[in-house]
Amino acid sequence: MKIDFANLQYQHELYKEEIENAILQVARNCNFIMGNEVQELEKSLEEFTSAKYAVSCSNGTDALLLAMMALDIKPGDEVITTPFTFIATAETIAFLGATPVFVDIDEKTYNIDPNKIEEKITPKTKAIIPVSIYGQPADMDKISEIAKKHNLKVIIDGAQSFGSTYNGITDSALADISTTSFFPAKPLGCYGDGGAVFTNDENLANKMKSLRLHGQSKRYHHKYIGMGGRLDTMQSAILNVKLKYYPKDLAKRAEVASKYTKALENKSNIVLPYVDKKTTSAWAQYSIRVKNRDELQEKLKLAGIPTAVHYPMPLHLQECFIYLGYKKGDFPISEIVSEEIMSLPMNPYVTDEEIEYICENLG
Repeated sequence: MKIDFANLQYQHELYKEEIENAILQVARNCNFIMGNEVQELEKSLEEFTSAKYAVSCSNGTDALLLAMMALDIKPGDEVITTPFTFIATAETIAFLGATPVFVDIDEKTYNIDPNKIEEKITPKTKAIIPVSIYGQPADMDKISEIAKKHNLKVIIDGAQSFGSTYNGITDSALADISTTSFFPAKPLGCYGDGGAVFTNDENLANKMKSLRLHGQSKRYHHKYIGMGGRLDTMQSAILNVKLKYYPKDLAKRAEVASKYTKALENKSNIVLPYVDKKTTSAWAQYSIRVKNRDELQEKLKLAGIPTAVHYPMPLHLQECFIYLGYKKGDFPISEIVSEEIMSLPMNPYVTDEEIEYICENLG
């Protein structure tokens, strides 16, 4: 059996006619930048998330940059986040000249541990960036309480979690600004790079709209130092089609995850994903923990089962962050999880037969 990790080809076949017609329409209109499809997408994203304002942008990394730029994160500022995430979370903080300050993760959810945040707050701290790792929001009640107490802003890195919820609210509407990515392999992916920022604050929304257009207030008049951060019309047209089917895809992802969990729950050599009762996950990944990861990955590879490791090295140990002065042992939970984590094929179309085959080979 040969199994596809993300199954993008199958998804395209499902929606092929609508997607290809949408692409053709953009090509015929030749309105490739900020066409009508962009505004249509942003309106649909607002309706889907219940966030008052959705601003599309070029990718999930630029979404984080836009959020921090809108909140005036500057050189010398400190931003608290997790070391167990994709590098973009902390890379963007450093890119703006601010300092990433890491806090270890909760061993069950793998999200930032809110009980360890306050001890890292200093007069230089300006914001907290929790990451909704693998599709599940962090403990936003505690994080919001800490932020309010210390007058800090909160940016949710929701690159993996579009459509997830916390206490019934999507994580796109939980913070001062939330971000997401539409990278092709994300739960809602386009056919290239794409992203979005969400806020309930009109001033922040307008500022981010300006920042993504080089800080323009009107054509060739620039209020801010900005960036070229637009989402192109073609990607917007693709997302307009896929968003219509996204609730169904989310439900199927949850169903696949549930089947994995049921099939694996009695295997003592595996730590299964944990989803807090306050949350629903977008299930960007189905990630288990095992002691013999390298050996197991090789065994699965030979059986035609692809796996991935998200992520093999926590950020505080990455070469680019040596200047921060962290060392091995500083964030022990992140380090242990990084050594044991392994993602199984996850998409809405994993079949029962494939799940059975994968789980048998995990024995």
